[in-house]
Amino acid sequence: MGPLRVRRAARAADALVATLAANGVRTVFALSGNQIMSVFDALVEAPVALVHVRHEAAAVHMADAFGRLEGTPGVALLTAGPGFANGLSALYTAACAESPLVLLSGAAPLAERGRGAFQEMRQAELAAAFAKASWTVERPDEVASAVARALRLAASGRPGPVQVTLPVDVLEDEVESARGLVVHATAADPGQGLERVAQPLARAERPLLLLGPWTGRGAALAALREAAGRALLPFAVLDSPRGLADPRLGLLPELLGEVDLLVLVGKRLDFALRFGRCPPLPPAGGVIAIDPEREPLDDARRKLGERLLAALRAGPERAAEALAAGAPEPERRGARALWLGRVESALRWRPLDWTERRAATHGPCHPLDIAQALRPVLARDPRAVLLIDGGEFGQWARAGLDAPRLLANGPSGAIGGVLPMALAARLVEPEAPVVALLGDGTAGFHIAELDTAVRHRLPFLAIVGNDARWNAEQQIQRRLYGPDRLIGCDLLPTRYDRVAEGFGALGERVERPTELASAVERALAAGRPALLDVTIEPAAAPLLRSGAAAPAAIDTHA
Repeated sequence: MGPLRVRRAARAADALVATLAANGVRTVFALSGNQIMSVFDALVEAPVALVHVRHEAAAVHMADAFGRLEGTPGVALLTAGPGFANGLSALYTAACAESPLVLLSGAAPLAERGRGAFQEMRQAELAAAFAKASWTVERPDEVASAVARALRLAASGRPGPVQVTLPVDVLEDEVESARGLVVHATAADPGQGLERVAQPLARAERPLLLLGPWTGRGAALAALREAAGRALLPFAVLDSPRGLADPRLGLLPELLGEVDLLVLVGKRLDFALRFGRCPPLPPAGGVIAIDPEREPLDDARRKLGERLLAALRAGPERAAEALAAGAPEPERRGARALWLGRVESALRWRPLDWTERRAATHGPCHPLDIAQALRPVLARDPRAVLLIDGGEFGQWARAGLDAPRLLANGPSGAIGGVLPMALAARLVEPEAPVVALLGDGTAGFHIAELDTAVRHRLPFLAIVGNDARWNAEQQIQRRLYGPDRLIGCDLLPTRYDRVAEGFGALGERVERPTELASAVERALAAGRPALLDVTIEPAAAPLLRSGAAAPAAIDTHA
C-alpha cells in the first residue's frame, strides 16, 4: 500500500502548470527558491519535466537555446529577488537574439508589497528593459491566462522574451479550477504592401538580402532561403556581436558598396549595419525593410530618409512570397546569376593557408586544428548542433566551422551561456552530436552546469580552448596601449578536464594537434557529458580581407 495522498484544493500554481502542459510545454528550466515551491509541487505529477540547475542565469540560457532551436517558447522559472536578478543578464542575451522565451518569476507576497517584504523587488519594471512585455499578476484566477498570454506574445511577430511576476501568495491561493488555458492562434499575417517588392527586386542587378537573428534560423530561414533561391537573391545572416566584422561573412563586406538594392527582413538598422550610414550601406542603392513590428520600420525611416524605398509590415513567410515574386527580368538574369555567384564565393572565402593547413606534431593547438577535427563530426549528421561562445577563440570557430544548426552568444556579446545552452540542445536533439566550443574565460561562468548535465543524463561534448587569459581583452590592450601595458587579463592554466571529472563528467586534456581527432571520438562515444581541455595558442581573432591582408589573418602570434 502506497503513501496516503492528502486531497487539497486547486491552487493557482496548479493552473499555471496545467496551462504549460496544455500549450505543449514539456520542460521547465528552474532553480528552486522559497517563492516558487508551490510550482515545484505542482510539477510532481504533471507531464512537464523539471530541469533544475545550479545558477538562475543558466536556466534562462537553457530556455533561450530551447526557444531558438524549437521555434516555440522555452520556459524558465526563477525565484524572487536575487534569484530573479541573477537571470537578468541571460534575459538580455535572449532579447538580443530575439529568442521566444517566457520567464516566470516568483515574488514577495502581494499582501506585503511596499512594506519591506523579504526579497521584495520591482521585478516587472526591471525586466521591462529587455522583454517584449512584463507584468505582475495580482489575482490567482488570472495566473493561467497570464501564462497563456505570455506564451503567445513570446512567439508572435518578432519573437522575444516575456516576463511574468508571480507573488508567492497569489501562486498558493485557491482557484476554482486547475484546468489549463490554451494559447489562441495569432491573427493571420497581413503582409501589407508587399506587392511593392517584386518590381524593384526584379530590376536589380546586384541585390542583397540581410536577415536578423530570428529570421536567420528555423522555419523563417527555411522559407526565406527557398524564396531567395527562386529569385537568384544572395543573402546573409547578421547575428554576431562583431557585426560586419563577423568572420562567418568572409569577404562579403567588401562587396557591400556594389549593392544596388538592399532588402532587410527582420533586421534592424543597428550597430551591425552602422545604423544605416554609408559605408557600409551603398550610397546609391535603395533599401526595402520588411518587419512584422512597426518600431523597426519607423527607425529605418528616420535613419535612411529617401534611401528607404519601402517599409512594409509582414512576417517572414509572407516576405518570402514577395521575394520569390521578384525573380530577375530575363535581360537581367545573367547578370544576377553572376552576382549571386560572387556573393556566395565571398561568403565562403577563407585564406588558402587555412585549407592547406597541416597540424603540428608538437606544441599547443591552433583553434583551426580544433575546427579540422570537428568537421567530420558535424558533417555526418544533418541534425548536429554546434554552440560557440567566447572571444577570440569563438571567432576562430565561427570562421572555421559550419553545422546544420549553430547557436552562439548572439548580438549581445555576452559570454558564458554556451554550457547550459548545450543541455537544452541535447533535449531538443537526443541523438545527434551536440558540440559546445568555449574559451577558458567563458568556462568560468557556468561550468557547474556539468553537474546538471550529469544529473539529468544529458551527454554532450564541450571543448575548452585554454590559453590561460582573457585573450580578446588582452589583444585590445596590446593593440591600443602596447605589450608592456597588459593588466588584469591573465588566468591560471586551470585543468578544466579535472574540474569536469569532479562533477562526474568525462574529462581529458589535449596538448597536441595530433591528439584531437581521437580525443573527440572518445568523448562522443562516452555516453555522458564530456569535456576536452585543449591547450591553444593565444591567437588574435581572424580578420578576413582579400589580397595581401590574408596572411595576417592566420598570424597566430599577433
